[in-house]
Amino acid sequence: MTLADMITVRVCTPVSTGMIKTAHPVACLMVYKAWVGRFWSVRVLSDCRYAEIPLVERPRHLVLAEPEPRYLENVVERVVGGEVARPHSWPWQISLQYLSGGSYYHTCGGSLIRRRWVMTAAHCVDTSRTWRVVLGDHDIYTHEGTEQYMSVSNVYIHPSWNSNNVAGGYDIALLRLSADASLNSYVQLANLPPSGQVLPNNNPCYITGWGRTQTGGNLSAQLKQASLPVVDHSTCSSSSWWGSTVKTTMVCAGGGSLSGCQGDSGGPLNCQVNGKYYVHGVTSFVSGQGCNVQRKPTVFTRVSAYISWLESVCISKAQKYSIKHSIINSWIKRI
Repeated sequence: MTLADMITVRVCTPVSTGMIKTAHPVACLMVYKAWVGRFWSVRVLSDCRYAEIPLVERPRHLVLAEPEPRYLENVVERVVGGEVARPHSWPWQISLQYLSGGSYYHTCGGSLIRRRWVMTAAHCVDTSRTWRVVLGDHDIYTHEGTEQYMSVSNVYIHPSWNSNNVAGGYDIALLRLSADASLNSYVQLANLPPSGQVLPNNNPCYITGWGRTQTGGNLSAQLKQASLPVVDHSTCSSSSWWGSTVKTTMVCAGGGSLSGCQGDSGGPLNCQVNGKYYVHGVTSFVSGQGCNVQRKPTVFTRVSAYISWLESVCISKAQKYSIKHSIINSWIKRI
């Protein structure tokens, strides 16, 4: 089931504030902002379990007229120009899965940045669900013996994240795992860039994930990758590209007829710097016109803009749990 099959727009009525009202509990959202997506839109536009990378801009097939539900048709093909990755060549890539009806389903990607911490997109986890993370995976439909299954004990979303406006930025979150990951040849920690680092135009990068291979198709069984060179901010934010939608805390990559757009929300943008790969981006959103559109590159949360926040959460929460366990251990000794 695709995003086109799952997103329903109900009784949309333009109002004088320039916003659009829906029949769902969250009454309105800005025009051209956060129209469809994964979990960030569940309370706004749909009841979908998962879709693909969120779209911004007004979809061309959206109808704002009839009182009956209307469906978005032929919105986007999700995988363009990707290829199957060599198994375990991106060992920090994780599969984020949610529990439904006794089974777990893949919904987003992410990156293992510490033994007990995973970085993903805020829009992937801003609903209350039972989550688990699968490490060391390549084929999500086959048990290969390399996987580590970890429950998620806590979710920490950036405090400035606004689920009604994915293009507003701050689309980043941390997941605390229930136990430390065991590092081996299949599971490794991602390298994060120095705080504030901005990559030059055309810096080589790869997006990775289990995205769909075509509209109406299934998720890719095997991890895929696609080359997406960086588009510098001055170009990406120009009026003929993304304009003011793209903030300085974001990274643009791709946007040409030969570039790919395959991947999952929350997954990494892996960029090569001095012969080494760093996770410079968290997959955030694409254009409503599709994900392989001239001058509309895929947009990522720029990781280097959030290094201080990432470190503060990891350190403060680690100290909290350390103190808690110390207190518990002292109680046990007294008993």
